[in-house]
Amino acid sequence: MARLFDAYIIVDWSAAEGKKTGEQSVWIGVAKRDARFRPAFESHNPATRSEGEALIRKLVSEAMRRGERVFIGFDFALGYPAGTAARLKLDGQPWAEMWKFLGAEVKDKPDNTNNRFAVANKMNRLMTDGPRPFWGAPAKQVQTWLSATKPEDAYAGTAEFRATEEAAIKGKQRPKSVWQMHGAGVVGGQTMLGIAMLSRLVDEWGPTVAVWPFGTGWRALAADDIAPLSVVVAEVWPSLMPQKPEPGEVKDETQVRTLAQHLLRLDEKGELGAQFAAPAKASAKLKAQVESEEGWIFGV
Repeated sequence: MARLFDAYIIVDWSAAEGKKTGEQSVWIGVAKRDARFRPAFESHNPATRSEGEALIRKLVSEAMRRGERVFIGFDFALGYPAGTAARLKLDGQPWAEMWKFLGAEVKDKPDNTNNRFAVANKMNRLMTDGPRPFWGAPAKQVQTWLSATKPEDAYAGTAEFRATEEAAIKGKQRPKSVWQMHGAGVVGGQTMLGIAMLSRLVDEWGPTVAVWPFGTGWRALAADDIAPLSVVVAEVWPSLMPQKPEPGEVKDETQVRTLAQHLLRLDEKGELGAQFAAPAKASAKLKAQVESEEGWIFGV
């Protein structure tokens, strides 16, 4: 049975300020088959996002040179709730325009200092001329259009969650909103920084990369769909998988290993392609929303 991919890379991104390793830092897990076709795994824990981006670029470039196909999953949202691009007055395909916007606005330096709160402040000004929908900032980062705490009407005119997060909530998971920029377990900052990074990498990789479900359609993928590609990028949520840490592993390392190895096993059994499909009850309206702007968490 033909496998869709040769390597499975899972990236646990981070919005950490300053160099950091260990828990709550960048972890990159790679599952593949060794020279004897046995499953193998390696993990990397770069101290900065800049080092992480360089490592991802290196891993994918080497795979491309070998003619290998790579699935690479990132644990941050690849899109924003429907209507965000329109409120920013961005013309064109919503998800792609959001990526271009964040790629141009976000500045993330090699030492991990960045301007994510300033970008959230600007987006609030452009979208609502008030401290919404983005909210949350440490005291020194509070700005005219960005408050420290959640305003009572934070989501007036804006959905708090994307459809995929609503689906995860029904599955008894508890995702955070992309609009929250500060606090325990938040995803707003790493989403903003992650999309800006990915916009660079996808531009560099060119036509042999597809971002699911935007560039592939929200449908099952077969070998013929993957054959012309070198890379398929997807949004993942590693904590959806049951976790069993190995000795010495921190939580983040366990998560990237568990999901990368799970994807390798699914592909070995010929079951991975079906995971790219929309749920059976997804409406045409939802499919259009997911494919054009919001994206979807792989496996939800």
